[in-house]
Amino acid sequence: MLPNPAPKFRYYDAVAYKRSQRGAAAYTDYLRTGKLERRTWSEPEKRYLTYREVAEHTGRKLEQAGTVTHERINGFHRSIRFPKLIFHRTLASMPHLGYCHVTVSNTRLPQHENVQWSFYMANFYSEIGEGERFFRSISPKFRRMYFAIAIRPSEIEGRLEIDRKVGEDGVLFHTHDPEDAMRNVLLLGARTEELRKIIRAI
Repeated sequence: MLPNPAPKFRYYDAVAYKRSQRGAAAYTDYLRTGKLERRTWSEPEKRYLTYREVAEHTGRKLEQAGTVTHERINGFHRSIRFPKLIFHRTLASMPHLGYCHVTVSNTRLPQHENVQWSFYMANFYSEIGEGERFFRSISPKFRRMYFAIAIRPSEIEGRLEIDRKVGEDGVLFHTHDPEDAMRNVLLLGARTEELRKIIRAI
């Protein structure tokens, strides 16, 4: 999955920067307490972060969100259990954006007997494209995206690839709505039509 080309970004540690601006509150403290601390306040400087630091921070947040999402879908019904397979990727040119793999399973679809699939979530929204450019037209409209793709063994041993013969070019569902995403994942995991009816009625 390759990102769209994008302009270079500069990132800085916003928390450290806000703390460094504490000097601006000195006079407020004086009005409140009647004491003025004798400190030498220097002009606050922004500490700019490397892309690697930003990617590491993004990755931690993505994996935390992925873990919570996995717990929610596994808590729906005791007969539906998904393995926990959490890992993330960030976009090379925009490391504050990324996606997290949550689980993998298999299901039966009307025209396909046994489909293996993976479920992902991302901290951005985009159209899902074809070929190597999987994410297309990244949009600020929504802050989250959930999607599942059909997968199959690749010609390279030990690797998987998108099975584009299933669904819409390999995509089983694609949404910004967490409730819709949960419903779709549960439908893929349900083993009986009776349970699917319950899920559809949610």
